[in-house]
Order: sequence, then C-alpha cells, then structure tokens
Amino acid sequence: MALKKRFGWLVSVPFLGVQIAAIIGVALLGFSWKGLGLAAALFFGRLFFVTAGYHRYFSHRTYKTSRWFQFLLALGAQTSVQKGVLWWSAHHRAHHKYSDTPQDPHSYRDYGFFYAHMGWIINRETENTDEKWIGDLVRYPELRWLNKYHVVPGVVLAVVLWLAGGWFAFVWGFLVSTTLLWHGTFTINSLSHVWGYRRYETTDESKNNPLLAILTLGEGWHNNHHYYQRSARQGFLWWQYDITYYILLLLSAVGLVRDLHTPSADVIAGNFVDPASRRRKSAALAAIDIANQEPARPTLEADAHAE
Repeated sequence: MALKKRFGWLVSVPFLGVQIAAIIGVALLGFSWKGLGLAAALFFGRLFFVTAGYHRYFSHRTYKTSRWFQFLLALGAQTSVQKGVLWWSAHHRAHHKYSDTPQDPHSYRDYGFFYAHMGWIINRETENTDEKWIGDLVRYPELRWLNKYHVVPGVVLAVVLWLAGGWFAFVWGFLVSTTLLWHGTFTINSLSHVWGYRRYETTDESKNNPLLAILTLGEGWHNNHHYYQRSARQGFLWWQYDITYYILLLLSAVGLVRDLHTPSADVIAGNFVDPASRRRKSAALAAIDIANQEPARPTLEADAHAE
C-alpha cells in the first residue's frame, strides 16, 4: 500500500529552519576557513556514528559490542538529529524489505527524488516507531529512552557549541554541519538509487557510486550493501574505500567491537550484473510480490551483541 504524504509542521518547521538559519548565519558571519573546518570535523565525526551506529550496527547487526558502547553509538548517532535510534533502525529495515516499492519508506521509483531524499523524514505518516521490526532493540530501556527524547543529544551539542564558541561555533559547528550531515546521509536514499553503476543483481535500483562513498565514509557502495546486507564492510574490493569499516577495524583492534562480519570470496564473486540478465530481471521485477517476504531480521542474535 502506498504511503500518504502529510508533512507535519512540528517536524517540518525545525527541519527547514535549521537549514535556512545556516544560510543566514553564514551570510551574516561571512565565509571562514576555520568555520568550514569546524563544520567538516563535526560532519564527519557525527557521520561515523550514523554509518557505524544507526546503519551497520543497529539496523543490520553486522558486528558485536558491549552494552555501554552500544549506548555510546546510539548517543553519538542521535547528535545528527535524524530522530531516534529505534525509529531509524525500524525504518531502515522496512526499506530493505520493500526497497523501491510503494511500501518502501523512501522509494525514489514511486515517490520521486524530493520525497526519497528528505520528504520521508518529515512525513507524519512515518513519525511512529514500528516495534515489529526491532524486537532485538526494544529490550534495552536506555535505547527506548533515547528514542523517546531523540532531540536531546542534538540540543545538548548545540548548547555546548554555543557556550564554547558563541554564535560562530553554533552556526558553523551545528547549523552548517547538521545541514550538510542531513543531506549527505540522505543522498544514499536518493542519489544511490539513481546515479552510479550496478555490480550485482538485486530486486531494487541500488547503485554503487565512488563519489558518494567518499562523502559518506563508505556508504556509497550501496549496490554491494543491498546485495549482501550482513557485511560490516560495504566496499568489498580492495579499491572500494570504506572509511567506516577501517575505523571499525581499529576499534576491533582495541576491543571495543568484535566479530565484524564480512562477505566470503564466493559471495563477492556471485550474482554479477550482465546486460542481458539485467534486462530479463527488470522485466520480471513487476511480477515479484515483495510484500510476501518475511520481515527483515537481525543477522545475529540480540543477546550476543550487547553484554
């Protein structure tokens, strides 16, 4: 069933307001390389928590960690002001089940570029957290608290920046950085289903994009990811740079995370796209009843992840 588009002002006004305030703030303060550096540091710093936390850990459970570090991942991710950890994970799991169909929360194919990019996050129809997708996560009261008060980490960051550096730090460190972080993250929902190339046959339009892989710390290898979701490494080949995975390797070396799941050589070598098979697959996609698939499940048992 197709989603309805009902943009709520309680979400839309702050979301658009931050972006407008970022433009006005930079215009009033003037361009600054120091400010741009601050924005970039907070962009990439928080983006790691989105990619390694929201996405590869909470949504796909591609590695294990302790309970306290799990909480730290959620806290850091929520400074991105992309709603709560349970909400994000539930929507992302639904995206993978229904990818590029009317039931996909952000289907470019069915709802267009604007909605796939950012309309879905301010739609009143997508405000609730559907717990049927996240039975492995709702058992943690600290995650439920964070999900309920999801704006708190972002607000605390904004206040700390203002207290530490006044309007300069607030505008560049929070407003500009958050605006760039939103659109950087959202390119994977929109551009990565439109622009790039397909290495593997999948039942959606996911694509690999080397440029987006740079801007999103490795998330741009999106066709790889849709082909094999269990992997903590999304750049499967040696030349497919994946900064998130490299950082996870460092965290694994010091014992903060463990059991990083990666694809076998057989998985990497399988199911290649070729023009003839792709045409046949595209013609057959309309007949696939994706709604009959089982709900997405975490790849590893919940009790084994956070101890």
